[in-house]
Amino acid sequence: MFGKRTKVSGDDKAQFALAVALRDVAFFEGFEPGELERVAGLAEEVEALPGAVIIDQGRVGQECFVVLGGQATVFVGDEVVASIGPGTMIGEMALVDHRPRSASVVAETPMRLVAFDTDAFSRLMNEMPKAHDRVIAMLAARLQANRERIND
Repeated sequence: MFGKRTKVSGDDKAQFALAVALRDVAFFEGFEPGELERVAGLAEEVEALPGAVIIDQGRVGQECFVVLGGQATVFVGDEVVASIGPGTMIGEMALVDHRPRSASVVAETPMRLVAFDTDAFSRLMNEMPKAHDRVIAMLAARLQANRERIND
């Protein structure tokens, strides 16, 4: 149900266009132009159709995504736990703790995402302290939200 996947590394024009698009994504706010070009070189652009299962709960995670456009719903089992949109990173938890996915994410609208496989995610985390700090802060916030949801 995924649409087109495009690796922009090696295509200078496509890599520059993606770097420009990343400037407007909340997750990458404050990144320098050179950093955005590096991010674009690590990423793969992905289009998802409505109904596409972007993250499948229980499966081993091989990549994470940052939403550039569109909306998706996050499920734990059959329970809707969140709606997400542009600027949100998803799927990183499974890459950090090497466990199966803790939730499913399903596209509600056509979506445009950037994907990072495990190697690219590791490089992103090691080479860019801003990305590392944002992922850690996001994980902490999600863990807190999960605790609160479980305790309610």
